Amino acid sequence: MRTAEIAIIGGGPAGLAAALAAHEAGAKEILILERDAKLGGILQQCIHNGFGLHYFKQELTGPEYAARFEERLLGTSITVLTETMVLELSKDRVVTAVSAKEGFLQIKAKAIILAMGCRERSRGALLIPGTRPAGVYTAGLAQRLVNMEGLLPGKEIVILGSGDIGLIMARRMTWEGAKVKMVCELMPYSSGLTRNIVQCLEDNDIPLYFNTTVVEIHGRERLAGVTIAKVDEQTKKPIPGTEKFVPCDTLLLSVGLIPENELSLQAGIEMDPVTGGARVSQERQTSLPGVFACGNVLHVHDLVDNVSEEAEIAGAAAARFAKGEEGQQGREIPVRAEGGVRYVVPQRVLAREGEELTFYFRVGATHRPAQLCVLSGDEQLLSRRKAIMTPGEMESVTVRLAKLGDEIILRVENA
Repeated sequence: MRTAEIAIIGGGPAGLAAALAAHEAGAKEILILERDAKLGGILQQCIHNGFGLHYFKQELTGPEYAARFEERLLGTSITVLTETMVLELSKDRVVTAVSAKEGFLQIKAKAIILAMGCRERSRGALLIPGTRPAGVYTAGLAQRLVNMEGLLPGKEIVILGSGDIGLIMARRMTWEGAKVKMVCELMPYSSGLTRNIVQCLEDNDIPLYFNTTVVEIHGRERLAGVTIAKVDEQTKKPIPGTEKFVPCDTLLLSVGLIPENELSLQAGIEMDPVTGGARVSQERQTSLPGVFACGNVLHVHDLVDNVSEEAEIAGAAAARFAKGEEGQQGREIPVRAEGGVRYVVPQRVLAREGEELTFYFRVGATHRPAQLCVLSGDEQLLSRRKAIMTPGEMESVTVRLAKLGDEIILRVENA
């Protein structure tokens, strides 16, 4: 049994930023557990630029962004164990793991930070009928094959889903010489950033079809094509008579990300059914005292810059908890999403009047223009108008807490 002030599960952008923030807050024994052979998480395979514009005020590639944090680890007391798979997290903050170098090990930590990231939704979750040929990949796997392994998955591509990884891979495959025939999106809007739609699809003349999905996969040894169809905007069921066969040798799936919360569920942490992550306070503490969560394991982010900022909140709070310092005191108030808001993080606050607090949220449909209201009891804490809000882009709002009622409500409506 080893001991640590803080054990961090995951060495991606969230875990790295949390570790450095905890170190700066005075924690001495910090241990990062990472199952991959290298730190950086998904950033290792994201060789395109566009990272760091907010956090570093520079445009960086994914590996460059991760390297900035790795360089800051040098000279600190932070210990890193790579090729280490965490198997279990107990309610009394004991982490059980296996490591290629250390073997079987257990770590008793004063505080734990969950930074496991997320995984892609696969074909099995979509229940697309048809055969099981080679040539069906998630977009993230295809990205790894192209950017890290030097392998081209195919030459004629159809992409299902307009998530950011799918949009970026449409451009990447085109630049590598493949023909991306189309991107199909089940919803009437894209789940990716507007800048990626413009730079990846429009700049490369790749068509994007809304209210369209893949209804059948064809081929035996290798994918021969897919059948697509229009869907009813309300029921999302295919519309008979709209089917069309599209010959292709590769289908990429970019149909959503799922926070990796098996360990959280195992420990009995209270979860949010919408985000798929833990319900947390503004310090990113979960329902299990001393266990904090940040990054994509908490809720799926658009920008890694926001992941780093959120992880710093969790890291500093975990350091205070590990040192036995009292966390923020105040009356606990639930935070509720209402109207067009799908979810909000944090889901509860320990409120002190006069404090400024940032809420992150997503809307469930496009609002153009949008009216955001933050309410508590009979008081309107904030009202703001924005030209457009879309489900594909996470929003944030900073509110000064005053005259608080029994709950805080975030509501978005068409202005």
